[in-house]
Amino acid sequence: MENRLIRLRSRIFFNLGKKALALILSLHVFIVLLLTMSIVAFTIVFMFKHGFLSEITGPTILGPLMVLVISSTIVGTTLTAFLSRIPLKPIRNIVKAFNKVSNGDFTVRLPISSIEEFNVFAKSFNRMVEELGSLEMLRSDFVNNFSHEFKTPIVSLRGFAKILKDPGLSEEERNEYLDIIISESDRLSELATNVLTLTAVENLNIISSKSEFDLSEQIRRCVLMLESKWSDKKLEMIIDLDDISYTGDEDLLNQIWINLIDNAIKFSPDQGKIKIKLKSSEKDITFKVLDNGYGMEEESQKHIFDKFYQGDHSHSTEGNGLGLAIVNKIVKLHQGEIKIQSEVGVGTAFTVILPN
Repeated sequence: MENRLIRLRSRIFFNLGKKALALILSLHVFIVLLLTMSIVAFTIVFMFKHGFLSEITGPTILGPLMVLVISSTIVGTTLTAFLSRIPLKPIRNIVKAFNKVSNGDFTVRLPISSIEEFNVFAKSFNRMVEELGSLEMLRSDFVNNFSHEFKTPIVSLRGFAKILKDPGLSEEERNEYLDIIISESDRLSELATNVLTLTAVENLNIISSKSEFDLSEQIRRCVLMLESKWSDKKLEMIIDLDDISYTGDEDLLNQIWINLIDNAIKFSPDQGKIKIKLKSSEKDITFKVLDNGYGMEEESQKHIFDKFYQGDHSHSTEGNGLGLAIVNKIVKLHQGEIKIQSEVGVGTAFTVILPN
């Protein structure tokens, strides 16, 4: 998506640049011709008036023509050399700006010009650079967060593996440390899987493998798949699903329900409640999962679909901040939308709306 945007911007800038350059060159030629004609005409009139050309003109027109050609060439060349520096200055500014952007400087901006074509060009260029700067910031954040998420379990694995070399450990301690190593290994595996899944769906523009399947049965299977997690927390699962068949990518949609239900389980308190609803209308299909967990502040809701974003900055809960980014992308691929409603201390509701 970002590459298509950059290519589109480049084509727009190229077209605008051609129009602006054509306008400047036309204006430049017009000014040079006008000034040349004016200066030469004034000079010839002045020389005739004072008798400087009386001897070479005679009865023929050859003399005045030679004077006109020579003087026009000299004056035109001089004016062109002098005036070309003025209209080409915006072009030189654009070249400098593009060189800075190519070197990674996204703070550069083009000044707004009085010429309409350059004005449009400058605004489009500044908007492009601003978007590129935002993309670079997201990329940098992604790398930093990924490094943190990847390094943490590796450090834990290394630390507890060293401890296990101690022959004096009791069987209970040894099993406890082994359980931590297994847990951190699972965390690394989940992170790798989510990164690969996110990379795969981000490179998709359209869904080619669509099939009709029982959507309600798919959601029931996801609930059963996560049974061990909600059973351990003694959660009450309230399921209300209409019998619905849907045409889409079955494997991708499965990622949506697993991630959303798993999130609800993760952030629900022990012995809490989770409601899962699936309803159909003529226009769309609505899936909703509600929990009575911690809830989210408004700032967290704004970034909840960003890669690696975690509302829990202490990282005390499981997760790597990729699940909802995957969900958001898959929903968009199906031409749907996802909404969030949350209140601190009350709970959170995610709603997925898919076209019917």
